[in-house]
Amino acid sequence: MTIVTASDGAGRDVGVTANSFNSVSLDPPMVLWSLARKSASLPVFAQSSHFAVHILAADQEDLSDRFARSGPDKFAGIALERGAGGAPLLPGAAARFQCRTAFQHDGGDHVIFVGEVETFERSARAPLAFHGGRYAVAARKAASLSEASPAPVEPKTFGEDFLGYLLGRADLQVTGRLRPVLERLGLAPREHFVLSAIGTFGEVTPARLAATPGFTGQRLCLDETQALIERGMIARDAAGSLSLSEAGRAAFVELTAAAMAIEDDIADGLDETELAMLRHLLKRVIAATDPATSGGRMVAEEGLEPPTRGL
Repeated sequence: MTIVTASDGAGRDVGVTANSFNSVSLDPPMVLWSLARKSASLPVFAQSSHFAVHILAADQEDLSDRFARSGPDKFAGIALERGAGGAPLLPGAAARFQCRTAFQHDGGDHVIFVGEVETFERSARAPLAFHGGRYAVAARKAASLSEASPAPVEPKTFGEDFLGYLLGRADLQVTGRLRPVLERLGLAPREHFVLSAIGTFGEVTPARLAATPGFTGQRLCLDETQALIERGMIARDAAGSLSLSEAGRAAFVELTAAAMAIEDDIADGLDETELAMLRHLLKRVIAATDPATSGGRMVAEEGLEPPTRGL
């Protein structure tokens, strides 16, 4: 997605959202875009000596929407710079082209503008895309996990493209990096979950703690909690509410720091858009398999007891 801007030199700035942007030539560097003849901005673009093309960043949907609509001053509140021919330059774009208007061509109900690129700027920000009638983001295609490119995986077969395998392997590799810290602290995975739940809530009743791990498929029982109380990592008040002791909070902080370090390492191998997409897609997977929704219905249909019982 792009926003193209220009100025008439007399104080009137115009800008439109356009997805008709294309490259024309590398030598000299030339680009083109088209504008509907009915656009109120056409007279300014037609007479301007220059225009600026902004390749929008993935988080600039609001800006794209603003310039896609007609109405009052679209530039209100934006810290503008000025480019060639006085064209307004918008901040935060993934890339910007400052172009001299070289040609204007008849394109039916559109006018095609061809510009020679005089100045080009780019950043590491991922671009905003538009696909299937909705905003989208672009991400690099993952390489094969195996050394040799495998044959295409047939539907319903197991292989490196099988979703369950990918999610399971990612979980094993990520949680596996936390295992040495758990072993050093002498904590079992379910004890870690108890500490994390109480550390997150601050103080929790046994009933709430029992309901918390339903989505994990594990049932917490009194044994884990009692063991942590006896080790002095959990405190229980007269009303029965549970909270972390000083020792428990120290372990919780150390485990949280280790988990965040693992997340930082994962993030280092992804760009900003890929990381946002990963979180988005994992949330959709979680929503699609949540025991309280589709997963819960599936368990009920099979006549099994949902894993939400506990203390």
